[in-house]
Amino acid sequence: MQLTPETLKGESMQLTPGTLKGESMQLTPGSDSTGSLLVVATPIGNLEDITLRALRALREADLIAAEDTRQTMRLLNHFEIRKSLVSCHDMNEREKTESLVRQMKEGKRLVLVSDAGTPGISDPGEILIRETIAAGIPVTMAPGPAAAIMAVVLSGLPTGRFCFEGFLPSARKDRIRHLETLKPETRTLVLYESPHRLRAVLADMLEVLGNRRCALARELTKMHEEVVRDTLASLVSLYEERDPRGEYVIVLAGAEAEALRESKREDWLKMPVRDHVDLYLATGCDRMEAMKKAAKDRGLSKRDVYNEIVSTEMSE
Repeated sequence: MQLTPETLKGESMQLTPGTLKGESMQLTPGSDSTGSLLVVATPIGNLEDITLRALRALREADLIAAEDTRQTMRLLNHFEIRKSLVSCHDMNEREKTESLVRQMKEGKRLVLVSDAGTPGISDPGEILIRETIAAGIPVTMAPGPAAAIMAVVLSGLPTGRFCFEGFLPSARKDRIRHLETLKPETRTLVLYESPHRLRAVLADMLEVLGNRRCALARELTKMHEEVVRDTLASLVSLYEERDPRGEYVIVLAGAEAEALRESKREDWLKMPVRDHVDLYLATGCDRMEAMKKAAKDRGLSKRDVYNEIVSTEMSE
């Protein structure tokens, strides 16, 4: 079935008997007399990804808070929806939140959208959602497209455990410092990046995190959708020859557990045995437990650690 403004405009279209047919279905919790916030995910490129619930929410809203009213107006016009819009973006979200919360307290049904995808995920919305909850106003969402989730699924990398890091810091010093904190992360990493910083970010990742498997996703759901899967080193070389275009989702393999253990062991071996034991003593371990843990870290027996400490103390 092809989705067009005509097929999505009417109230008569049903998915299942009784599910979307009746006017009684509530889009948000609470009674009709109380205001509410409905967070609505919108398409990230292909308008056919709009959900029936999202369309109904947009039609029934008293007011729509949009990251960019011009962008949202294009979406509404496509589906022949006429509603009042108010801007709510990174620069004004704090100042707009008080007014929007007040209007919801007065009974307004507010819908929150970003330019594309899910509000609050590297997009405005976090502050408004938090303050609406704090005010005791019902909050729910009409879920839908999220570039990060789509990229993880298409990456070919492990999807059972992953963490989302959003955008890395723009200043290289801060970016390197942040990447250092991610070195021991064994979960798949998901990040967003702009085209003009992609080369620098990939190079920094290779330098700090090593040559891991990586997938770069761009133009998701659009005609020129592309997912490039390779190692970081190969992708750095590729984009020395190719100009980055469009917003990217970077999906990066987590650290290998065995490689982490070996790296940690190398760090331990650079430290004197007694200092190693003292570290555990400082955490509250007794002497025998501290020696046992240090021995395990270094791949030694507890007796070897004990003899090394005794030898050190005798030589002083």
